[in-house]
Amino acid sequence: MINDQPELDIYLAHRGELINYAAGIVGCRSMAEDVVQEAYLRFHRPADGSEIATPVGYLFRIVRNLAVDWSRRVALERRHVDVVDEPPATVAGTPSPEDELVHRQELKLVLEALAELPERSRLALEMHRFGGLKLEEIGRRLHLSTASVHNLIHQALAHCQARLKAGTRVGTRGA
Repeated sequence: MINDQPELDIYLAHRGELINYAAGIVGCRSMAEDVVQEAYLRFHRPADGSEIATPVGYLFRIVRNLAVDWSRRVALERRHVDVVDEPPATVAGTPSPEDELVHRQELKLVLEALAELPERSRLALEMHRFGGLKLEEIGRRLHLSTASVHNLIHQALAHCQARLKAGTRVGTRGA
């Protein structure tokens, strides 16, 4: 068995400096500590038994290489993956029973608000939001100008939002 004591002594003597060095590269102290620990695992004598000329320099080189690799990997992941601040509360997008209840109550409020709208306003909103029609097409179907359709949709949305806000404020959420 090879005696790792000299490597351990070098590692422990320079650990704080190594963490500071890695933190400057990766920008995160906790990740720098992981990098330094990984560097220690890679810090050993060559397989042929020869001595490393400058073991401290060699250890710093390992830390630098690992830190740079980590930084590149994170940058690449950020370019290709949307970084999420908080993981989803449930697995596979399945809402919790509480969330499902809240969503059902909100849907009920929106449906009630839609039923309260004048027919043209409701139709314009439904054609635009649910049918995906452009304002010009809705205007042709309802025999209205594009500006009138825009106003109808804007007023209908404002009504639905106000109804939803009033309904959630009075305690229907989570009840």
